[in-house]
Amino acid sequence: MTRTKSPVAAVAAPARIRRTTTPGPGSLGGIALVLAGTLSVQFGSAVAALLFPRAGALGVVALRVSLAAALLLAVCRPRLRGHSRGDWAVVGAFGLALGGMNLLFYQAIDRIPLGPAVTLEVLGPLALSVVAARRATSLLWAALALAGVFLLGRDGLDRTDPAGAAFALGAGALWAAYIVFNSRAGARFPRLDGLALAMTVAALVSLPLGAVAAGTTLLEPHVLGLGLAVALLSSGVPYALELLALRRLPAATFAVLMSLAPAVAALAGFLILNQSLSLSQCAAIALVVAASAGAVRTGRRG
Repeated sequence: MTRTKSPVAAVAAPARIRRTTTPGPGSLGGIALVLAGTLSVQFGSAVAALLFPRAGALGVVALRVSLAAALLLAVCRPRLRGHSRGDWAVVGAFGLALGGMNLLFYQAIDRIPLGPAVTLEVLGPLALSVVAARRATSLLWAALALAGVFLLGRDGLDRTDPAGAAFALGAGALWAAYIVFNSRAGARFPRLDGLALAMTVAALVSLPLGAVAAGTTLLEPHVLGLGLAVALLSSGVPYALELLALRRLPAATFAVLMSLAPAVAALAGFLILNQSLSLSQCAAIALVVAASAGAVRTGRRG
């Protein structure tokens, strides 16, 4: 997962994010914060996969999103009055994109390894970056990403569950939608209020599905404990780290570092889930990482 910040977040980010061209004194600290946030998100997804045999993918999504919503509401205490219908429409669409992205992504990693799942998912933000850039160079990055996906598929769709791949691609499409509505919500709501309200919408969507799929298993102390760990690793910790990082780094540098997500996901899958990758799968992930980084830099020059 999934993650809520994308490798092209800077492309769709509000103008209030500073756009510096040279790193400041805190740039090394900012880089460390971004990498720590990326590690947190992807290792959180790996921990979530450990819960699948017990609570199922839908149950884990319900726990992760609901607990994250509770944490954000407690910390942000968003104001409910004084918003227009347009504001609520944006936050509703934001929440549906966020909830759907998580539901599809967790279905994907229930079927295919974490590294390839994130590699396919990141194509959604990459496509958004290519469209936003509107430069001929961006087509080269798209071709490089497609080469990576072809290599990933050649290694075998015989070994990669087609449904899992489809779920990952669907999650990527909703990730792109998440970026768009995240930007719009950020322009309409102060601080993290829009995110807190959107996460609540996502919880209202996912919790009934998880309750039907997992039942009272969600209330078991062991399951609740791991669910809280997933919520913190995948939402609470990275949000805080990324906010701090954006105060120290140019937005373009931040976005390029975020494009490392597929590689970090592969590492998390290997270390926690014992998911090994072939040489060609590693090469495919490297191609998509390079394409994401290149597309972001092209977009920033556009």
